[in-house]
Amino acid sequence: MTDFTMEKGADGVAVITWDVQGKSMNVMSMEAWPELETLVDDALGDDAVKGIVITSGKADSFAGGMDLNVIAKMKESAGDDPARGLFDGLMGAHAILRKIERAGMDAKTNKGGKPIASALPGTALGIGLEIPLATHRIFCADNAKAKIGLPEIMVGIFPGMGGTTRLVRKLGAMAASPYLLEGKMMPPAKAKSAGIIDEVVEDPLAAAKAWVLSATDKDILKPWDAKGYKMPGGAPYHPAGFMTFVGASAMVNGKTKGVYPAAKALLSAVYEGALVPFDTALKIEARWFTNVLMNPSSGNMIRSLFINKEALEKGAVRPADVPDQKVKKVGVLGAGMMGAGIALVSAQAGIDVVLIDQKQEAADRGKAYTESYLDKGISRKKITAEKKEQVLSRITATTDYAALSDADLIVEAVFEDPKVKAEVTKAVDAVTNDDCIFATNTSTLPISELAKASKNPEQFIGIHFFSPVEKMMLVEIIKGKETGDRATAKALDFVRQIKKTPIVVNDARFFYANRCIIPYINEGIRMVKEGVAPALIENAAKLVGMPLGPLQLVDETSIDLGAKIARATRAAMGDAYPDGEVDEVIFWMEEQGRLGRKTNAGFYDYDEKGKRQGLSDTVKAQYPQADEQPDLTEVQHRLLFAQCLEAVRALEEGVLMDIREGDVGAILGWGFAPWSGGPLSWLDMIGSPYAAERCDALEAAHGARFHCPELLRDMAAKNQSFYGRFGKIAGAA
Repeated sequence: MTDFTMEKGADGVAVITWDVQGKSMNVMSMEAWPELETLVDDALGDDAVKGIVITSGKADSFAGGMDLNVIAKMKESAGDDPARGLFDGLMGAHAILRKIERAGMDAKTNKGGKPIASALPGTALGIGLEIPLATHRIFCADNAKAKIGLPEIMVGIFPGMGGTTRLVRKLGAMAASPYLLEGKMMPPAKAKSAGIIDEVVEDPLAAAKAWVLSATDKDILKPWDAKGYKMPGGAPYHPAGFMTFVGASAMVNGKTKGVYPAAKALLSAVYEGALVPFDTALKIEARWFTNVLMNPSSGNMIRSLFINKEALEKGAVRPADVPDQKVKKVGVLGAGMMGAGIALVSAQAGIDVVLIDQKQEAADRGKAYTESYLDKGISRKKITAEKKEQVLSRITATTDYAALSDADLIVEAVFEDPKVKAEVTKAVDAVTNDDCIFATNTSTLPISELAKASKNPEQFIGIHFFSPVEKMMLVEIIKGKETGDRATAKALDFVRQIKKTPIVVNDARFFYANRCIIPYINEGIRMVKEGVAPALIENAAKLVGMPLGPLQLVDETSIDLGAKIARATRAAMGDAYPDGEVDEVIFWMEEQGRLGRKTNAGFYDYDEKGKRQGLSDTVKAQYPQADEQPDLTEVQHRLLFAQCLEAVRALEEGVLMDIREGDVGAILGWGFAPWSGGPLSWLDMIGSPYAAERCDALEAAHGARFHCPELLRDMAAKNQSFYGRFGKIAGAA
């Protein structure tokens, strides 16, 4: 079965149809390129063919891009000299697209070519837009749900099949930057306004056929192939263009901190390509794309942010023998910020919601949160008033537990107090049926202990949402000692319904996410006490790809919460408690009323509106900076290893059951350096022997918290990687 087929019409138009069998949307494979070239050669060489239209056999889309599974493995399949193999493969694809673009025209006169148009039924992303950009005119259906764009940067690569070079030459560097550097996607009408596509019509195939039959030599000559072409907005050393490129460089480095190789490579390809003729620019683009593919960051990002994330969302870790557990009615206990958010996303997913609180006013406020959120959506033209009413009608705000009688899932989101949670659990058990699954939303309390209050511990499970619920994509599902497969399947199916990404972990103190986040925060606070400059701590974190430095993060989550967790952990661990030095700083901050952003004072100072003003002089005075400061890499390694070693220990202890969940959960849960692919991917990147060596050095300098886990030590001795050792077991990419 071929992906591309061709039909030559009596009107002289050859229609090449892209239709990958077994896929809801077309994706490009390496095997399909020769198929496309063969058909193009056939049509160009047939005197009866006057023009060509390339379209899709899918009803609402043209293509979703290159198959990312293929891209992830391109380096491995490129032979003994992978860089040369990748480059040659890319140049082969460029040659095919250039053949489409030149369409048989005379190299000197630019005449005699055959018109080639694209007819897009809908969505065209990545290579699905790069192929049309090589044609002479792009027609797209008036499909408001369709997306047009080049989103490659979002998964650690950039448009490397001519999309970068063509879009910059078509729009200019400044106008093209949102689509290349940010991966901005838009509906067809906006893509036409931006100049990316040419026509939005009711029947793109008919319009494309009519156009190719009437197109002239002038119509099919690309501007960059015409004599006297000048780049819109100016080339790099044009006065206007110079300012664009200087500004773009500053913007890219400001946003990426230099840790995302794809953004830097993209900017280099644009800048260098703008200085040379078009065909040389394509070669430059291919070289920089090869550079990105050779960097382990791109493969790691694709693996974690696309392949493994998608696998988890499709139920990769779901118990296989449990039938569908789709939630029809969910009871949400506690209408505070967390409960209100859970009610919102559930109602948006079409689930009936009973939102319960002790007082009716509190329950009503929780429902009002959804109304306010939807009103913002209306003002931004994201939803309609009718949709708002539909969502709100699904939420019943009440104090009456009897309303839970027919609920098939309960999500308890009350105060983080075991006694309060136990009371609520018993109250729910008294009114719900025996099949109802009970999920407790908690970030730290052991699930197995909380389950003791339930009459059905096998139907009791933990669901840890991250705040704000409507924005954060990760949900951590925690299995207690007695949690059964049906409860696990129910939780996973619910998370899929509300369009979140789940990870499943076993019960242990702090589960997985907080187990890794807390050491990151604590390491930053430790360094403050040691006299490391707070600015060095914060910037070291950002320069290694963390979205927030540890001091800003604790300000955002609130320092009194940190103090509460510290006291509870100390009480539970006794003499084994390792964070006394951190507590000294936290408790002092608490005494001073510096509780973070909510009090306008923490490690940072804030104005009366809560806007950060800079690192606090009060904190600097209490913990003076040492005369000698550590180097940047030392600080970064302390911050990264503090997190990564906990991920390894979680895997070693069986808390983490699948390495995919360790990486995806870290990126989506707390933003662990996305460029690395996650903590386990980062350790693979630096290599287990070096990682173990760094553990030893850090332990000698800073203490036992950096002790190398036995699992990592064993892997180092065997020179193993996590994905090499565990990837096949997990079914990971």
